[in-house]
Amino acid sequence: MKTRTITVYTQPNCQPCKATKRWLDKRDITFQETDVTKPENAQDAEAIRALGFKEAPVVIVSTGDPETDLMWSGFIPDNLTKYAHTTREAA
Repeated sequence: MKTRTITVYTQPNCQPCKATKRWLDKRDITFQETDVTKPENAQDAEAIRALGFKEAPVVIVSTGDPETDLMWSGFIPDNLTKYAHTTREAA
């Protein structure tokens, strides 16, 4: 099984973003955070928009193969439970 990585694309003062990060932190699940409002992350923000996402957070669970990457926007505990715990076990 490939190791998965989690990236959470966030914005300041975003309650669903805070809830997602809190959920992951509470379970000691490692993730990368990218604030899409920072100028240095403009390319990431554009890529997220190109994928059709219009609200934060955008969560991407990646195996390194774009064909099997999982992604969604918003705080969705069911997805986090299903995919983040698998990630932790794979690590």
